[in-house]
Amino acid sequence: MPQEPAAHTSSEVRAPAAQAPATPGAHTPVTHDLVISRAHVFDGHRALDGPHDIAVDGGRIAAVSAEPLRGRRQVDAAGRWVMPGLIDTHIHFYDVSAVSDADSMRAFEERELPGKLGLFLDHGVTTIKSVGDPTDGILATRARLAAGTLRGPRLLATGCGITGRDGHPASTVFGGNPWARERFTGEVGSVRQMRELVHRLADREVDAIKLLSEGACAHSGGPEYLWRNPAFPDGVALERLPLDLLRAGIEAGHERGLRVTVHTTQQAAAREAVEAGADGLEHGVTVEPLTDHSLIDLMLERGTTYTPTLWIDDAHPDARGNLKKVAEAGVHIALGSDTFSGLGRYGANTLEEAGLMVAAGMTPAQVLAAGTSGAARQCVRPDFGTVPPPGKRADLLVLDTDPTADIGSLRDLRMVIRNGGITVDKR
Repeated sequence: MPQEPAAHTSSEVRAPAAQAPATPGAHTPVTHDLVISRAHVFDGHRALDGPHDIAVDGGRIAAVSAEPLRGRRQVDAAGRWVMPGLIDTHIHFYDVSAVSDADSMRAFEERELPGKLGLFLDHGVTTIKSVGDPTDGILATRARLAAGTLRGPRLLATGCGITGRDGHPASTVFGGNPWARERFTGEVGSVRQMRELVHRLADREVDAIKLLSEGACAHSGGPEYLWRNPAFPDGVALERLPLDLLRAGIEAGHERGLRVTVHTTQQAAAREAVEAGADGLEHGVTVEPLTDHSLIDLMLERGTTYTPTLWIDDAHPDARGNLKKVAEAGVHIALGSDTFSGLGRYGANTLEEAGLMVAAGMTPAQVLAAGTSGAARQCVRPDFGTVPPPGKRADLLVLDTDPTADIGSLRDLRMVIRNGGITVDKR
């Protein structure tokens, strides 16, 4: 795939001064490609004191200054707010209900894919992470976005989600769609198959690995439980992924330098995943109250990220309370909506997720951090997700009102800057 330039490390980045010598003995102000002037700034962790100018050169943030800077293009943001672009770390992009053969997949990619990608930018989401789409299709889409032949957010992808034989979502979402089942999911029945599939995905240069603890072969010997979803009101009986397969998937991913996140809903499955070395929990604990405080301690000790996906899981009465518990304890949180075709709108669902996280008891600033620096940490992308230090990719939002006071201010979007270019301008 076309690769973006590597991020600068902190030792490589030097903040440009507001003044630079043009000729010996003379000084002229540096003129940047773009300057957003006099904005309040949420930097990915906290709000900075006072207004700042933010300079962009060549797709990267060149300077963040309390003093005025000069740009070839100047955006007056006095009284407004600037923050990093939002990152949604859990989306399903291809329409699982519409894609059932090669022709319908091609029709989706030609007719619907460009518009759906654009919706993310229109709502201030500048990076998305696909965690269970057809490997060939999503990687081809990633390459087109990186090459600039498609308008849309930066796309990170795991390729297919890996589950056990007849596990979720193979036997649930795709139970009646064998063509999609083969492409959206990777079903494995042995340690060898798990390791081979993870290494094949790594060879394709996926950005991470996703395992689904809810799916396994019928012979794992684990306790049976019901997978419930509005589309399956009676539930579907499943067993957890056998522990040896879970460990093998995580170990193989780590061998290739990839983060591995695990789909869980129960405390027992969450503990099993964290103990096996999972870097993150997708959904976390949703179907029961989180009463195992030692699990929270273990997540803190291991640096595990918790992605609550309330947009899809808020129907479970314990989901909000569980998020509040882990957030108050200091567990790393990443914003991820579990958005998919057919319900709500791409981008808008991400903003709804942010609102639900506040409703669960997080502060607006905590949620903003989860959707910027926290999400970038989960994706192992230190090159974006914050404003300073200089050298970060210039993925920025300009908002009319203060998002640290009201998370609804994310909807007051004035401008979206993606890789240094203005992609949405509502002035």
